[in-house]
Amino acid sequence: MIKGVFEDSEMSELVARTGRHQQRYEAGFRLIAGCIPFKYINSCETNGDTSEKVVEVLMINSASGPGLLFPKGGWENDETVEEAALREALEEAGVRGDLLHFLGYYKFKSKTLQDEFSPEGLCKASMFALLVKEELQSWPEQSTRQRTWLTIPEAIERCRHPWMREALEDGFSKWHADGMITTMTDEDHVVSSSPDQHFLNS
Repeated sequence: MIKGVFEDSEMSELVARTGRHQQRYEAGFRLIAGCIPFKYINSCETNGDTSEKVVEVLMINSASGPGLLFPKGGWENDETVEEAALREALEEAGVRGDLLHFLGYYKFKSKTLQDEFSPEGLCKASMFALLVKEELQSWPEQSTRQRTWLTIPEAIERCRHPWMREALEDGFSKWHADGMITTMTDEDHVVSSSPDQHFLNS
C-alpha cells in the first residue's frame, strides 16, 4: 500500500505543477500517471432491513470539453510513478488516500500534448486504484475542477476518453469484482507490482 505524501502544513504552499521541463518520455511516448479514486457508501435495500456497501468513483470535469475524467498528468523526473499519481489526485481532485492496486498501462494519443519529444502526441498512462481517505475543501485546481462521485455504471456512461473507460471497466471493475478488496481497512492489500521498475521497458 502506498500512502499519501502531502501533509496539512504543506497545503498552503502547494500549487499545481506546470510546464514540461521535467516530463518523462520514452520512445516517443509522454509518460503519464493517474488513478481512479474510490470510496464505499452504505446502500439500504428496499425493505430497509439490510444494507450493503456500494463503491463509488470520483471524477472531475474536463477543461476542454464535455464528459468527465479521472485525475492524471505527467510523470516527472524527480518522483516515482506512485508519487506522481498521488500528486495528480491532490492537485486536480483535492483528495488524499492510499494506492491499493496497479491497474495497468493504457496508451492513447492527444493533440494537445504534441511536442518535440512526442510529435504525434503519444502517451502511456500508468493507472492505480486510490482508496480515498480525505476530501480537501481547498486544493490547487479547485477554481477549474468540479468533483463528482458516481457509481461505476454512471462513470462508464460519462467518461470522456475511451482509454479511461477501459481502465475503469477492464482494470478497476474486474479487480474489484475478483474480491481484491474485502473491507475498507484491510491492511493486506498492496500495489501488486511496482511499475516504476519496469515501466520504461513495457
